[in-house]
Amino acid sequence: GHTPGHVIFYHQPSKLAVVGDVIFQGSIGRTDFPRGNHQDLINAITQKLWPLGDDVTFIPGHGPTSQFGYERKTNAFVADDVLAAR
Repeated sequence: GHTPGHVIFYHQPSKLAVVGDVIFQGSIGRTDFPRGNHQDLINAITQKLWPLGDDVTFIPGHGPTSQFGYERKTNAFVADDVLAAR
């Protein structure tokens, strides 16, 4: 969604994901780049990242780290209650 071919690295033993510009603390990546797609980005976050677990810490491309569980509760773009209201 952010850009085609974007990859995320996940280290299960340490519950750490390096997500680049897919998701940030309180935000998500831009999708206005060529072939970016907002819905694909939302789907990738909710279908591929959330299942890794609420206790997974992620390192974004810039800005502070966060945890998926915290973003599921507070992120204005992908919080569970925000998406349920759509």
